[in-house]
Amino acid sequence: MGEKVFMQGNQAMAESAIRAGCKLFFGYPITPSSEVPEYYAKAMKDRPEENIMFVQAETEVAAFNMVAGAVSTGHRAMTATAGPGFDLGQEAMSFMSAADLPAVVVEVQRPGPGDGEILAAQGDYFSAVKGGGHGDYNNLVLAPYSVQEMCELMQESFELAEKYCNPVVLLTDATLAKMRESVVIPDYKELPKPEDITNSLTGKKGREAHKVATCGDGAVQWEEFNLRLQAKYKRIAENEVRYEAKNMDDADIILVAYGSMARVCESAMKMAREEGIKVGMIRPISLWPFPDVAFEGITGKKFLVVELSAGQMVQDVKLAVENKRDVTFFGKLGGTTPSPKVVLEQIKKLV
Repeated sequence: MGEKVFMQGNQAMAESAIRAGCKLFFGYPITPSSEVPEYYAKAMKDRPEENIMFVQAETEVAAFNMVAGAVSTGHRAMTATAGPGFDLGQEAMSFMSAADLPAVVVEVQRPGPGDGEILAAQGDYFSAVKGGGHGDYNNLVLAPYSVQEMCELMQESFELAEKYCNPVVLLTDATLAKMRESVVIPDYKELPKPEDITNSLTGKKGREAHKVATCGDGAVQWEEFNLRLQAKYKRIAENEVRYEAKNMDDADIILVAYGSMARVCESAMKMAREEGIKVGMIRPISLWPFPDVAFEGITGKKFLVVELSAGQMVQDVKLAVENKRDVTFFGKLGGTTPSPKVVLEQIKKLV
């Protein structure tokens, strides 16, 4: 069991990544993710015995491609950015998905569009979950809602990336990134050797050569290549769904929220129950694959989807439920996070 500390979200997440064996960080500072590269830069100086390396890239485009190069050799590497930087990395995300590269990318969401603000938002759901790059591909997307879960999912991101040879996005937001909570930092992990990582380019060494492919040789060959990728995404969708459900047995109204907004909704649910309103909650943890199974068989209930956006995850909820007319949406824009009382008011409108 790791040590218990009181720590900021970004910093705890960075320490968890180091203990997961990610000694290579490539990034370009951008609020509200900047504490992650700052932490790596300090760790590189203060802990030389751990061989930690931080490289400040000239742009986010360069950082994403540096990660691609490092993970292709069987080493754990990552970058952390915010929405505008994630946008710039979409070409690299498409290439890494095609090349079966186990990259890990942290995106700390902030309001947009454009440069926007530096507060909390959830308007990057589409770009993270639907794949903002070229072609038919999917990234695993995990959404923590506490500093503790940021640390745990950080470590799990590397394991999933290597299990499926696929990029993983850890999607958080400015509230979680900046808050301080008590957290148990996971212990150091024993890592596989680079040559034991599937598809790693470490020299042939008595085995078949590994190849990194991102372009086709005719329609027939490229369709076969894509069908192989789709089969992999199907395996992920079947095996890596994660969600949390609370107070579902007697609920008449079900809140659906992820990330920091789920914390607000959890408080609103408790307040509603104190007033005799039977409210439950579904919190998606894997945003892709989306937890459709959490909504199976639920009929005659009302769903209230709450997001810090104009409405993005709500579309996946409508696809998952029996009747999309049962789904109501409440969103906030510009970096304003509603209080539990505000969410409670929306709940009462459905009673």
